[in-house]
Formats: sequence, C-alpha cells, structure tokens
Amino acid sequence: MSDNELGTLLRARREAVTPERVGLPSGPRRRTPGLRRSELATLAGISVEYLTRLEQGRDRHPSAQVLGAIADALRLSLTDRQLLAHTAKSLAGAALCPAGMPPARTVRPTVRALLDRLEPAPALLLNRLSDVLAYTPAYERLAGPAGLLDAEAPNLVRFLFTDARAHTVFADWERVADEHVANLKLGPPGDDPHLAALTDELTVTAGAPFADRLRCPPSPVPDTGELRLVHPEVGGLLLAYETLALPDDDQRLLVYLPADEATGAALDQLTGRRPGSLRAVTG
Repeated sequence: MSDNELGTLLRARREAVTPERVGLPSGPRRRTPGLRRSELATLAGISVEYLTRLEQGRDRHPSAQVLGAIADALRLSLTDRQLLAHTAKSLAGAALCPAGMPPARTVRPTVRALLDRLEPAPALLLNRLSDVLAYTPAYERLAGPAGLLDAEAPNLVRFLFTDARAHTVFADWERVADEHVANLKLGPPGDDPHLAALTDELTVTAGAPFADRLRCPPSPVPDTGELRLVHPEVGGLLLAYETLALPDDDQRLLVYLPADEATGAALDQLTGRRPGSLRAVTG
C-alpha cells in the first residue's frame, strides 16, 4: 500500500464526480476536474481544511461517520464504498483489529437438533451481529432465492443495507431496518470491538440509511410479530415470527409460521410438502 492510498482514493473519486451529478451548477471556467474541495466539504458537512489533510495524507484516521458522509456526498456506488472502507481499515491496522470476545459462531448439538425438529418451518439461528449461523431446509428455500444467503458468511443487517434486492424482498423495509439496527444496539453493555467493526463498515458502505438509525436512541425490539416478504417464486408472504433467546450462547432463534392460508399454501409449495402441513396461525 502506498503512503497515501486513502487520500489518493478520495481525491480520485472527488475529481470523477461532476457538479451536475450532485445537484450543483457546473459554472464557467472550472479549473478543477469534478468537484472542488470546498464543494465536497460543504456537501459532506466537514471543513475544507480537514478534507485537505485527508487527501494529502496528513490525517489517516477519519471516523466511519466522516467517511460515510463523504461517500454519501459523492454518491459512491456500493463497490466504491466497500473499497473506501477496506482502504481505511487497512491503514488503521491493528487499531481496528477486534480484541474482545468474538461473537459466537458455533452451534450446540442440541440447538442443531432443535432446528431439525422445527422442519418444515422456516427457522434460523443468529448471533449478536446478525450473522446467520444455521437454518432449516425450509428457511433455505424461503430465503435462498431471495438472495439472503448468497454471501459466503451471510449477515442479515449487511444484506438489508447493502443489497438492492432487500428493498424488494422486505415489503416493510423501513420498519425491518429500524428493528435490526435497534437489535444491534441492544447487545451486551460495554465496548464491543466486533460490533464497532460492523457498524463502522456499514456506516461507510450503507451511508445515511444506516448511520441515521445508529444515532437514534435505543428502542425495544419485539420478540414476536409479522413479517411481509416478497418471494421471487411464490410472491407475497405474510409470516408470523417468534424469537427464542439463547443467552448463554449470545444467540437467538427465529421461527416463522404462515400468518394466513395463502402463505401456508405458498410455503407448502416451496418445501414440497403436502398442502396444509404447515398450518396458518389463527387468532
């Protein structure tokens, strides 16, 4: 890595964005390609002096909030946001390496047995960062075609905020996003470097939709409720869900059941079960 890779990247992206793209007049006699530093600084809510230090490599440790604001101002693509986050993290080196207790990623045999017993209900196991640790075959048929399990290490919050398909899959995206960020903030008290690494990453890669929610006061997250999904094969689904906390493992088990007869029939179709094998919840 060069001595000033982050600054070089910021300057290159600034010079590649036209004023018109960010809603500014182009004006005559512009000597600078793309945006002026003063224009980007204003859009990002930072000082020109600080942006100059970043681009010149005199400040190499901007906060995730600053990087997220710059990415928002430049209207960077997800790929560029990910590159920006990776470059900043690489410069920080050991300072950002998690040193606390890592989130649980193993699944106890009894919990796996419980998941087996829950089939044909869609169910999954998450850790405190919303990493997907295990799931039933029915959940794979429900979530797989929608893209939720495409990543090598699936994470529901990362999918919600960085995958464009999430806005189609989750009919109530705004509410679901609120609840998932609130759940992150209700984790164990004290400093959690693993949580900080995830929230810093998403502050840059997802920008304001994530960062604004992260700044909101903590709020309770319902353990039960309804979720509306749009499946690419069977269409709209109305699911009732229950959450079972496993405090000793810092994990939670989510189980979904059809909330109406149409959803029950659609889930039977997805799982290849006889009609009515997964019965709808009735009031």
